[in-house]
Amino acid sequence: MPVQGPLEKSLQNNLDSERQRKVEHKASTIKNSTQMTEQDVKYLEDLQEEFDFRYKTMHSIEQNEKNSAAMKQEMLMLQEILNTLDYRRKEVLGKMAQIIKEVEAFVNNMLMEELLDWKRRQQIACIGGPLHSGLDQLQNCFTLLAESLFQIKRQLEKLDELLVKLTYDGDPIALQRPHLLERVNFLLYSLFQSSFIVERQPCMPTHPQRPLVLKTLIQFTVKLRLLIKLPELNYQIRVKATIDKNASTISNRRFVLCGTHVKAMNMDESENGSLSVEFRHLQPKEMKACAGNKGNEGPQMVTEELHSITFETQVCLYGLTIDLETGSLPVVMISNVSQLPNAWASIIWYNLSTNESQNLAFFNNPPSVGLSQVLEVLSWQFSSYIGRGLNSDQLGMLAEKLTGQQVIYTEHHISWSKFCKEHLPGKSFTFWAWLEAILELIKKHILPLWIDGCIMGFVSKEKERSLLKDKMPGTFLLRFSESNLGGITFTWVSQSENGEVDFHSVEPYNKGRLTALPFADILRDYKVITEDNVPENPLKYLYPDIPKDTAFGRHYSSQPSEVPRPTEGGTTGYVPSVFIPVSKILNDSTDPPSPSDLLPMSPSVYAVLREHLSPTVMETAMSSPYSTD
Repeated sequence: MPVQGPLEKSLQNNLDSERQRKVEHKASTIKNSTQMTEQDVKYLEDLQEEFDFRYKTMHSIEQNEKNSAAMKQEMLMLQEILNTLDYRRKEVLGKMAQIIKEVEAFVNNMLMEELLDWKRRQQIACIGGPLHSGLDQLQNCFTLLAESLFQIKRQLEKLDELLVKLTYDGDPIALQRPHLLERVNFLLYSLFQSSFIVERQPCMPTHPQRPLVLKTLIQFTVKLRLLIKLPELNYQIRVKATIDKNASTISNRRFVLCGTHVKAMNMDESENGSLSVEFRHLQPKEMKACAGNKGNEGPQMVTEELHSITFETQVCLYGLTIDLETGSLPVVMISNVSQLPNAWASIIWYNLSTNESQNLAFFNNPPSVGLSQVLEVLSWQFSSYIGRGLNSDQLGMLAEKLTGQQVIYTEHHISWSKFCKEHLPGKSFTFWAWLEAILELIKKHILPLWIDGCIMGFVSKEKERSLLKDKMPGTFLLRFSESNLGGITFTWVSQSENGEVDFHSVEPYNKGRLTALPFADILRDYKVITEDNVPENPLKYLYPDIPKDTAFGRHYSSQPSEVPRPTEGGTTGYVPSVFIPVSKILNDSTDPPSPSDLLPMSPSVYAVLREHLSPTVMETAMSSPYSTD
């Protein structure tokens, strides 16, 4: 079973449902408190109307009646109402101040933490990690807070209207309202700016599992979202996309975006009704280099240059004008698909190493990463790209490949150069090039076998022999070649007449050979020719002891290959041809084999094959596929 690493465990801790419930509950509580102050403001309005009516009535009384007992009683009543108004004004402003204080604390201590956690989960999901969620809950919280703050803002405006009608020395509205309104506006600015996010990072539809790598003149998609969902904003916010807005000297290459780069946010296009906009037809185009410079002339490779796509808009609502800006995670621009593997390695390393969203100078001094985290992300490459992650034994082999020794994961770190730039010892390729070639081989040629767990894959030759030595003759396992890019081989164990254990490994099969014949059929039809020129299939049991046909039967593409007799050739007069994988086990003699020694079958059958197969196919079938790999 694939193992769960430290990154995934930390993400699960951050997804604590109890904490999310507390966040949503707090937002709802603030909304309810705001509704209560609405009633308090209404009471104030009614009380002030009563005071105004009584006051105007008293002043309309004739002068000779103003000294009457009834008039004195009315003046006492007016004074009592005014005292109550003063008390109630202070009370309402105190409640508003408390709500604003709770919003400030909630935003700074809980909501922003949840948003940062979501952004980190998005980073991890971009490089193959667990799918991120929780955005709808965040939208609910952001929207409730925005609604509450706008309601407080309207209540403060209502208090200002009351102030115009009635004020007095020490009036709390005159003293406190301006500062409270300033705090509310600041919170609204901050809330809107934080709510403008990239919901889905830039990605080419042709490579959905390789986001943040963009090719020049190839369309990509990106989706923006405003977490404050208010009906008044539907189709009112126009978003503009630009690339390398804050251009620096990090890269000599400059790009522009072609296609529709201004669109309006709306609630109609998204499935959940969120206020969002998706750009589907953007294309990056490289500008001509200045002064003859082309690309980066420093130590960085083109695939280490980071660029950013910026999105700008403006919200005009209830007397506020708020400029919003957000940016994608750093992207790598390529001009040829051959640059895709190294570009993807850069995306992995960046998002694994940092939660910074805009460190475009990252590869000037890329940090080392803990081995356990590197291995976890490597397993994600397999689970996200080809449907099955790596187990602890497979990861152990990769750890040895990276470090050259057995190490304690938690105590070892891997450098960027070791991961992607330095050649493996004695090889002409890097660790990442080797692993990426294996991913492509699985994806295109042996995916069903990998999904079913038939391929052990990552096992050293030494470990391979220790696993097979005590097994029944004919037991075999499948592993990836360590000396060839994108190769898979199988090794089986046999026993000589004197009881000695022998191991046999075939020359690795690469994409060219697997295109000609499915790997499951190769395992089924594989033949070895002994000294007696008798072909036999030495593969009996998939490690540890699974009968071969039980393990691979459902993956065979046809019936076992047979060479029909010439009389069975049908009306065309031709005998159907077959492609049979064959190996020749040589004896200890140093004499070169004679042509008859290489025959995979009897001379008559070989003659039929030679007549109906092309020379190239015959040469491939008859070449010795043994190597020291």
